[in-house]
Amino acid sequence: MKDIPESPTGGGYDLIVIGAGSAGFSAAITAAESGARVVLIGHGTIGGTCVNVGCVPSKFMIRAAETQYVAREASRFPGIHAEADVTDWPALVQAKRDLVGKLRQKKYIDILPQYDAVTYVEGAARLEGDGVRVKDTLFSAPKVLIATGGHPATPDIPGLEDVDALDSTSLLELDALPESLMLLGGGYVGVELAQVMARLGVRVTIVCRSRLLPQAEPEVSEALTGAFVDEGILVVRGVAYDSVRQDESGVALRLIRNDKAFDLTSQKLVLTTGRVPNTDGMGLKEAGVDLNPHGAIIIGDDMQTSKPGIYAAGDVTDRDQFVYMAAYGAKVAINNALALEPMRYDNATMPWVVFCDPQVAGVGLSEAEAKAAGHEVKTSVLGLEHVPRALAAMDTRGVIKLVADAKTDRLLGGQIIAPEGSDTVQTLVMALKFGMTTKALAETIFPYLTTVEGLKLAAQTFDKDVAKLSCCAG
Repeated sequence: MKDIPESPTGGGYDLIVIGAGSAGFSAAITAAESGARVVLIGHGTIGGTCVNVGCVPSKFMIRAAETQYVAREASRFPGIHAEADVTDWPALVQAKRDLVGKLRQKKYIDILPQYDAVTYVEGAARLEGDGVRVKDTLFSAPKVLIATGGHPATPDIPGLEDVDALDSTSLLELDALPESLMLLGGGYVGVELAQVMARLGVRVTIVCRSRLLPQAEPEVSEALTGAFVDEGILVVRGVAYDSVRQDESGVALRLIRNDKAFDLTSQKLVLTTGRVPNTDGMGLKEAGVDLNPHGAIIIGDDMQTSKPGIYAAGDVTDRDQFVYMAAYGAKVAINNALALEPMRYDNATMPWVVFCDPQVAGVGLSEAEAKAAGHEVKTSVLGLEHVPRALAAMDTRGVIKLVADAKTDRLLGGQIIAPEGSDTVQTLVMALKFGMTTKALAETIFPYLTTVEGLKLAAQTFDKDVAKLSCCAG
């Protein structure tokens, strides 16, 4: 990696990128390939959230924990018995670290020397005048992209400052598995980690103010809650956090529901209540960069902030918090900032996935969003007990919900909770991208005994009872 240039002004650059995660690297590479000179400023571990403490370590642990579940559930097939056990938790943690280190080296550190136009520097960055200061060097360039990501949020609960609480990172670095855990927050991070730890043998309680995955369709949330309860996870919903305390026996959380207080206890407390943008200490307000009430940078569809010439992408903004959307947003920003090809941020057919089991995935508008947008809505809800693939696997956990415009029959969105939901959703993405109707989807040929065939059956459900159809009929 290159050191800070000797130039006292740090000038001669076309672009300054603040943040060396997915969005920052996407921006720097896009700019360098166009011939621009770039300063890429990193602060902390290179690679950002996804490879270091987000997607990669969590998905590794999800797969590891899945082996435990598969063994325990093997007996649903008559004549099959299997066993699995966590025999060396520290070894599993070390394997996770090794994978993270390997990918960080291969996909980030080793990438930099391949781009001579990119100068990498390390240190906290602050906007200052018309430039960006890092330590004793003031860098200047006509355009700046901010891609500093986010970090786990800490909820405002009396007593929390005196509790040794874990977050999504420290949980997966524990020296030993605890006997019990209580997770605060039912979003995607909370549900993924709650299930991982439960499958590894920890007694788990997940607590949330509303419901699991509150942004998902109610039918999807209920199906996931049922699956969690069946696995022995205690799901406590619809509560307010009153206070928390810790003693030698563990953590006690006082909750309020219907004006009545009650306590829940566990050995450890895990905070999975969302993420906060990394915007503190950067001089953004002084530079004229507007933030929303949560501290996120407000951007337009061209990814430009309220300050001309300064752009932003990724989790630091008020847009979608997915690693692939961070990289996409950075590409949009650089194309506009460097006048390469005019682009606009478009998430109309953006797929999203929660890697719990069954997996939850969706694209487009939910029923509530479609109604709020002024559509006359019709919906289809299909349980997986009507999908032959699920029946053959003896695993009917899940549901598929499609949303369409009642006047035009055009698909507006859909969500699926199923063991193969993450792979199934991309077909629905393509259907929305090319404006398919429910009738067209229902008439499309799908391979038999696949989960994705459930989309065809869900589309047929708008007009008929698929329980009355034979295999492959329609």
